Amino acid sequence: MTTNLSGTDDEFLNSTQCEQLTGTPESTWRYWASIGKGPASFKLGRRRVWRKSAILAWIAEQEQAAS
Repeated sequence: MTTNLSGTDDEFLNSTQCEQLTGTPESTWRYWASIGKGPASFKLGRRRVWRKSAILAWIAEQEQAAS
């Protein structure tokens, strides 16, 4: 489920797409969402989604923190 917002380059990704983007298992994405860790996610209807931009920003923060 890749959905572009009208007039922006942002996308909504489901846990499977998050796994494809990062290599982190989709079960981990769902777990992080359930405990409030990792990049922000929200329910869109019945689906849990993450903004691609939020994931990329979170990855950049993790990289900076490790340096």
